[in-house]
Amino acid sequence: MAPTTPKVVVRIDVKKKPWEQELPLHNRWHPHIPPVADVTEGEVFRVEMVDWTGGGVGDNDSAEDIKTIDPTITHYLSGPLRVLDKGGAPARPGDLLAVEICDLGPLPGDEWGYTGTFDRENGGGFLTDHFPCATKAIWYFEGIYAYSPQIPGVRFPGLTHPGIVGTAPSVELLNIWNEREKKLVEDGHESLTLCEVLHQRPLANLPTPENCLLGGIEKGTSEWEKIASEAARTIPGRENGGNCDIKNLSRGSKVYLPVFVDGANLSTGDMHFSQGDGEVSFCGAIEMSGFLELKCEIIRGGMEEYLTPMGPTPLHVNPIFQTGPVEPRFSEWLVFEGISVDESGRQHYLDASVAYKRAVLNAIDYLSKFGYSKEQVYLLLSCCPCEGRISGIVDSPNAVATLAVPIAIFDQDVRPKSSGRVPVGPRVEKRMPDVLRCTYDGNLPVTKNPGGTHTL
Repeated sequence: MAPTTPKVVVRIDVKKKPWEQELPLHNRWHPHIPPVADVTEGEVFRVEMVDWTGGGVGDNDSAEDIKTIDPTITHYLSGPLRVLDKGGAPARPGDLLAVEICDLGPLPGDEWGYTGTFDRENGGGFLTDHFPCATKAIWYFEGIYAYSPQIPGVRFPGLTHPGIVGTAPSVELLNIWNEREKKLVEDGHESLTLCEVLHQRPLANLPTPENCLLGGIEKGTSEWEKIASEAARTIPGRENGGNCDIKNLSRGSKVYLPVFVDGANLSTGDMHFSQGDGEVSFCGAIEMSGFLELKCEIIRGGMEEYLTPMGPTPLHVNPIFQTGPVEPRFSEWLVFEGISVDESGRQHYLDASVAYKRAVLNAIDYLSKFGYSKEQVYLLLSCCPCEGRISGIVDSPNAVATLAVPIAIFDQDVRPKSSGRVPVGPRVEKRMPDVLRCTYDGNLPVTKNPGGTHTL
């Protein structure tokens, strides 16, 4: 007998705000946020999700909504879902929850997305010291393909995936998160890397009741006040999975999540039509509303059996995931290299972040020779299916990182050649229109890239 159509356990109306949905959403991690539905292992079920802003960014001709967005809303998640075995017993702490992605995509009638960079004074991004102003590009979907009016001349298939899949932390694990992240903030600049100093970004986003959405917990109650003051922000990935932004966690893949509370309390959100490795512009995938069709399996005692703690307690573990069989197929790539020497010429010891930053900057400067503005290339490298690698981490003092860009996404040949070299100045065909952008009105200094001397 054929399987039944997957039941919808969380339904979304994109015309409504996150707090107006049929089942309450949440934007914090906490063990006491109640589950909104039960699912049974082995059944295929459907979860629908708003985009991470809950509709705060629009399909329009302005980047003001990116510039003024309040980062305390991050991220609106669907769930939690209590996972039961076939006998009705819930997943238990110490189990491993295998979550298989059977299908996924944009919500019907909402087939568009966006990529952006935050204003430097409002969160910034990986290259905020070079690109301080808020920008935005809108993407429209044609089946598996995406194209943008603001970045003309490129079209590519998306490797669609959820940015966030995670289980609820236990009280003990939540306390570990809050204590170590608070300590990072208190330690201040003694813990800063060069990139963090340049970005002027917060070292950690600590709990705050501001814009806190706690699912079925009623705002204004003493319970809400207590949980809001200690619930963890969803911005970083942690031991529970969460916001890992792994682009290969797509159709047919499976993630093995540790279970810390009864029922696992599985949540998901932050859907991406496509993303490059690193999501370098921060608001940098093609963000969208969407759906997942999932199937779960409970592996009893799986945490101890399969996950080795890398820390002082058995809770210091990380998920495992298995890639799926479906992804875009590219045969030719242009690969850009970076080493751990920053733009000022300062040597860093095996710093993969600095090396990757150099690889991305090298790619931006190179591709801007073909008629694109640097902002267009920055957003493109954040959301197209490019491949980032730590290619060398042993040959001191230089870590080597690479960024591989698929050649086929362009409508022109972007490879170096001995004849018919790239023209300069007015002979270059500018790719217009450009990205939507705001002015930068902040006071933080902007870093000039010594390698970026090419102009149109």
